Amino acid sequence: MLLLEVISGERLAKPERGKMRVHKISNVNKALDFIASKGVKLVSIGAEEIVDGNAKMTLGMIWTIILRFAIQDISVEETSAKEGLLLWCQRKTAPYKNVNIQNFHISWKDGLGFCALIHRHRPELIDYGKLRKDDPMTNLNTAFDVAEKYLDIPKMLDAEDIVGTARPDEKAIMTYVSSFYHAFSGAQKAETAANRICKVLAVNQENEQLMEDYEKLASDLLEWIRRTIPWLENRVPENTMQAMQQKLEDFRDYRRLHKPPKVQEKCQLEINFNTLQTKLRLSNRPAFMPSEGKMVSDISNAWGGLEGAEKGYEEWLLNEIRRLERLDHLAEKFRQKAAIHEAWTEAVHFSLSPPAGKEEMLQCRDYETASLSEIKALLKKHEAFESDLAAHQDRVEQIAAIAQELNELDYYDSPSVNARCQRICDQWDALGALTQKRSEALQRTEKLLETIDQLYLEFAKRAAPFNNWMEGAMEDLQDTFIVHTIEEIQGLSTAHEQFKATLPEADKERQAILGIHNEIAKIVQTYHVNMAGTNPYTTINPQEINVKWDKVRQLVPQRDQALIEEHARQQNNERLRRQFANQANVIGPWIQTKMEEIGRISIEMHGTLEDQLTHLRQYEKSIVNYKPKIDQLEGDHQLIQEALIFDNKHTNYTMEHIRVGWEQLLTTIARTINEIENQILTRDAKGISQDQMNEFRASFNHFDRKRTGMMDAEDFKTCLISMGYNLGEAEFSRIMSIVDPNRMGLVTFQAFIDFMSRETADTDTADQVMASFKVLAGDKNYILADELRRELPPDQAEYCIARMAPYTGPDGVPGALDYMSFSTALYGESDL
Repeated sequence: MLLLEVISGERLAKPERGKMRVHKISNVNKALDFIASKGVKLVSIGAEEIVDGNAKMTLGMIWTIILRFAIQDISVEETSAKEGLLLWCQRKTAPYKNVNIQNFHISWKDGLGFCALIHRHRPELIDYGKLRKDDPMTNLNTAFDVAEKYLDIPKMLDAEDIVGTARPDEKAIMTYVSSFYHAFSGAQKAETAANRICKVLAVNQENEQLMEDYEKLASDLLEWIRRTIPWLENRVPENTMQAMQQKLEDFRDYRRLHKPPKVQEKCQLEINFNTLQTKLRLSNRPAFMPSEGKMVSDISNAWGGLEGAEKGYEEWLLNEIRRLERLDHLAEKFRQKAAIHEAWTEAVHFSLSPPAGKEEMLQCRDYETASLSEIKALLKKHEAFESDLAAHQDRVEQIAAIAQELNELDYYDSPSVNARCQRICDQWDALGALTQKRSEALQRTEKLLETIDQLYLEFAKRAAPFNNWMEGAMEDLQDTFIVHTIEEIQGLSTAHEQFKATLPEADKERQAILGIHNEIAKIVQTYHVNMAGTNPYTTINPQEINVKWDKVRQLVPQRDQALIEEHARQQNNERLRRQFANQANVIGPWIQTKMEEIGRISIEMHGTLEDQLTHLRQYEKSIVNYKPKIDQLEGDHQLIQEALIFDNKHTNYTMEHIRVGWEQLLTTIARTINEIENQILTRDAKGISQDQMNEFRASFNHFDRKRTGMMDAEDFKTCLISMGYNLGEAEFSRIMSIVDPNRMGLVTFQAFIDFMSRETADTDTADQVMASFKVLAGDKNYILADELRRELPPDQAEYCIARMAPYTGPDGVPGALDYMSFSTALYGESDL
């Protein structure tokens, strides 16, 4: 009874003072009852055997007392008693290569295990380097003597018994080793405290690295967007089609090569941000707030600005190409018509002496000295000229209209076009005025004229329109055309066939005009008329008519070939349209279907979170395997753009729709997988069972009335009330500040399960870390750098030293560090 009082620190019942057997049995029973009250089962041990001196029973009782009061309370990492004591011995002797503790008998025979335990905790007591494995007697005696002298551990064992026994007594060695454990229990507490601090610091260092990585990635992405948007917003047009085509090619390179990696970086940035916030919540740290302007929403807004500029830039490029194409066509048409008109205006009249152009001809005063016949001839000639002049009126008006359109479309060479048009118009006005003036002069002398050569006049009147018709026909046959559909080219072909149908009638007119000239020649030859050999009424001659007619007949087959080639090109364009539409009409609905399926997976509860994650990753793999079809569609789209095809009636999908849908699909599957991974991380860290997780999901889905994957504040409050929470406005505001730190008015499923499990979670707190530092500091209110370096790994010790503020309390010493403010700062409760 006295032994039990000493080792337990408690008082037993008052013993019987008599010397009789019954008194002794009563006292032993009181001792046995006390042992049983401590949770020890006594098997086959009775008071009568102890009183009668049964050595086996007595030794069994003594071992039970040792096991209960010296060994049973030992606990190392959730193991206790014998297993915990053995694990403690293995860890303490692990650095000693010649020590291998596997049991409590033969592993201790060479004595090195005892010496290693002493040297590990008190290296100054034993020179371990001089010990030899082949000298167990010396090793055992050294350990026993040092333990008795310096550690107050009684010498319970005999070295000769241990060495001379094949298997030393296990209970005796356990009892003796337990004395070492209790002697060094203070060091064990320090080690536990150091492990806790290392764990906390490791989490903090990892979180800081994740924050730095986020800041750098966000800065790089925003800088790229800042550099790219001005380029996309540059709307300075080029003057040539080649330069604008180069701009379009640069834009294609941007969409194909430069933008896709940035899309991946943006997605990875959002995933890293969500993972970091989850880790901070799980480690009881405050939420991470990026630098100003680097929030996920800021990056999304900047990205939206980029895509807006990108869309506007592409539309501007295509419009500019169409404009330049139209300008080139109009400019060429202007040059052709202007050249024809200038050639007609500057045509030399050889009837004058010396020969001169139309203005000189109109200004000539030859009628003043001409004979009557000559005057009549001049008058008829002038009538023919007026007919020719009227025939050219349409061309002059067309030239002016084309010049006006070029100005309206901002043609780069408009000054020279305007100057040339102005010269033509001025010259035309001058010709009109001169024509009017000469006509009046000739009419005044008309009564003096009686003879006129009707055949010449008829030739001139019929030859001039016919000549103009041939010039117009040549102009039309050589005119360039731009079409974008098969219907347009068919319309041109139909018009060309109609033109060819008029050629026989035109040939009859040519024969008739040539017949007039032949008749003139016949009259001249028959009557020996003294003629100069040329028609006084027109400069057109049969040779010129025949040359132009041959030119028209030569241009007709060339026009046929050009129309055939253009028809083939339009057929190829139609094939490209159908080829693109066939693929786009499959890919577009496929992307929409995948988006809907992913949405269903994220809100339905089919299987465990791991099953959902596996399902999503299979979806992700199938989506990634679909990429070649997107690339093939991109190739078809590039062929369409190179062919300058601007519309497609066979599909409502454009390449922009497909690109945006594809990018949204990749972002959605990556974000959904990240959400499931964070849910698994939260479930494992918080100890949430699968049934609890399913219950949380069912409650969340029930109150997610809009099926957006998020509850608004009112739905969340209704959900909490349905689960038994008694909420006032202040309490609900506190809960909302936890689940919605960004004040968006929305609660995600991740925040919901964090809230449901956070109060039962076993996480480190600032008070626990502060208590651990106090153990390392020996109950002082401050800690020294040497104490940190002794108990913590080097890198984490230096981490603490660099960040701890100097201790300013009255009990401080030089070099004292304030571990209390450091501990609260780790959890965001104060500032370092």
